[in-house]
Amino acid sequence: MQDSNNKIKIQQFINSYWSIVIIILLTPLLLCSVLPILPTHDDWAGTTKPDFNPFFIKEHFFFYGYHWRPFDTWIGYIVGRNPQVLWPAFNHILVVIGHLICSLAVYKLLTVLQFNKTARNISTLFFFITPATMATVSAIDSQNQVYALVCDIIAFLLYIKLKRGKYIVWISLIFLATLFKENGLMWAWICPILAYGFDFIDKKIFKKDLIIGMAIMAGYALAILLLPKDITIHPEYVPEDFKMINNIVKFFFSSFITVDYIYLLHQPSRQLVLAACSFLLAAPFLYFVFIHKIKLFANKKMICTFICLIIAVAPHIGTVFSMMHVYAALAMITTIIAYSINCIEHIKPVAIAFVLWIVTALLIDIHLIDSSIKSGLIGKQMAQEAIQKTGEPVKHVYVIIIEDDYPKLSSFCVIPYEAFGWGLAAQYETNYQWPETIEDTTIDRSNDALKTAMKLGLETLNKQQYDCIWIVDHEHIDVVKR
Repeated sequence: MQDSNNKIKIQQFINSYWSIVIIILLTPLLLCSVLPILPTHDDWAGTTKPDFNPFFIKEHFFFYGYHWRPFDTWIGYIVGRNPQVLWPAFNHILVVIGHLICSLAVYKLLTVLQFNKTARNISTLFFFITPATMATVSAIDSQNQVYALVCDIIAFLLYIKLKRGKYIVWISLIFLATLFKENGLMWAWICPILAYGFDFIDKKIFKKDLIIGMAIMAGYALAILLLPKDITIHPEYVPEDFKMINNIVKFFFSSFITVDYIYLLHQPSRQLVLAACSFLLAAPFLYFVFIHKIKLFANKKMICTFICLIIAVAPHIGTVFSMMHVYAALAMITTIIAYSINCIEHIKPVAIAFVLWIVTALLIDIHLIDSSIKSGLIGKQMAQEAIQKTGEPVKHVYVIIIEDDYPKLSSFCVIPYEAFGWGLAAQYETNYQWPETIEDTTIDRSNDALKTAMKLGLETLNKQQYDCIWIVDHEHIDVVKR
């Protein structure tokens, strides 16, 4: 009798939380899949790479370049204790665990917003496996994006639940999210807008809390100005009209359309038939959740959700947008999907379409992760070639890069010299024993580019205190020594 009751309870649990069960089962597989991904591009430049600076708190913790992300700095310090073992495995573990926690938080969010069981489960599983998350989940330096959203969702849940201490908790969690990544600050407005849209607060409290949200933003801006560091704005972060339009198009495409981006957008890998197949298989589900009930979106709940969606992604639309930045808006996209499914009376066609979407999404995810692994391996092979041709440890290296016209796609398909980290991958391969310093320059590609690079390399050796020159020509490394 007791065994029968236990079986019934287990069945009821699975029936209510089947998406959570699937996500928990998929998480170890996801982690094993991303662990082989090696550093490329921004991974070599950020503060989550191994940091050996004894003054890292003074120089990096409070401000670094144009960021205030102290948790990134701590990660860099931790992996710097044993780079060959911890980096990038430790980073991948943090990201995948964070994505799992975020998925659980999304399920709780949809529960609190009172969507039905089917809507909650389908939308949560969508959040976990959608290819729109892969640029974040497969990245090495994206734990800031993941944990900022975790803190923000928890902030909203406590914002609408607590009566005493509500504002202290809300403000603290928003500030904590912002210390992970700056776009976490946007929930200072998202929380009251979403709460008002779903009738958790009235108009009077809504207006008051919007003002408090603005005060939170102003407080953060003041803190930035008072930090003991000069703020240097990277040119890519300067808003421009054309760039913003381009970013909006990229955001819409990568957020609301499921397709194999590599087969569609990456010219060397382009397979339009396969890209079309991936889109057609996913299209029925996308139709059901974004188009089928679109007339029902003209209500207070969805209008407020769309406003929150725009606010969440606004910092990236206005500056730099890449596929990993979709993550900031995915909680709102998931809410829209849950609302749409909640309004559908006959769920069977949606369920069939969702199964097709799952198969397609998983195949795309596998392709994206595999391409990321291959990109990282290119950098590793280039580093090993540079070390082998150098022959012996050297202290100071000058890297001459022949500009590469090889097309890139986010962090999945990167330019070889970016995978090489402008030479920094070689430091990693020697466990940071040598070279001590690496400087680089880039020259234009031409028919005589290699000769020009050789000439520049010899001149540099004669004039400067470098031990050797590494010339990077696509995936090939030439070494010029004294």
